[in-house]
Amino acid sequence: MLKQKKTWLDDRDRREQPAPSDNGAKTTYFGYERVDRDQKKDRVILHFNSVAQHYDFMNSLLSFGIHHLWKRTAVRMLDLAPGDQVLDVCGGTADLAILAARDIGSAGGVIVYDINRAMIQAGQHKVADKDFASQIGYVQGNAETISFPDRHFDAAMVGFGIRNVTNMKKGFEEMYRVLKPGGKMICLEFSKPTLAPFRWLYDIYSFYVMPFLGELIAGSRKAYTHLPESIRMFPLPDELSNLLTKIGFSQVTYRRLTNGIAVIHLAIK
Repeated sequence: MLKQKKTWLDDRDRREQPAPSDNGAKTTYFGYERVDRDQKKDRVILHFNSVAQHYDFMNSLLSFGIHHLWKRTAVRMLDLAPGDQVLDVCGGTADLAILAARDIGSAGGVIVYDINRAMIQAGQHKVADKDFASQIGYVQGNAETISFPDRHFDAAMVGFGIRNVTNMKKGFEEMYRVLKPGGKMICLEFSKPTLAPFRWLYDIYSFYVMPFLGELIAGSRKAYTHLPESIRMFPLPDELSNLLTKIGFSQVTYRRLTNGIAVIHLAIK
């Protein structure tokens, strides 16, 4: 196990995260904890079961509502067209799917694809009885084995979820596989703030304020300790760009948001 140091993962350990199995590793990280690679999926499911009912509220509280702006920016970068078919990987409570559905019109469709049924159910009330309800479908499944054929979607997106996939490289490879040639993919994830003073304040907020509020409101300090730890395990923007390029994506670019707290990667098949 890593020392419980409130810091960002060193380069060597962080490079292992996208595909631990590629290195022959039998273990991977769940937050800062070393776990058996085959057990991580179950740990992730239990984690999100514990936070599903409070997930949307806690996101807005902990980000001061700015996550809505990040998500709108990410979906705008996809430049969706009427009739597009879109896959929302690790789609959870459907925030990105709802934004996409408004852009693709009645002829388009969005699939919320998530391994966790509790998260899907927690977001369905936001879709029910809306004009775009018929455009959004749900599939419970593992991002490492997406249950759709090759070249099926015009666009794919993943927001704040890929870092929880055991083999995130495989998850990106699956998104690449199901995209049509010319299809676009966006990945919205947390990252390392660029300015050191801001990063120091962010670390204090992440490791002390967030777990306190998680325990007070959601009843789980552990879940909101895991959150900042998992963020610090995730590849930095240039590292993720290199991974996407090696998978086969082209024109890979990224945009930092809010001093680098969040980053949007855009890539084309």
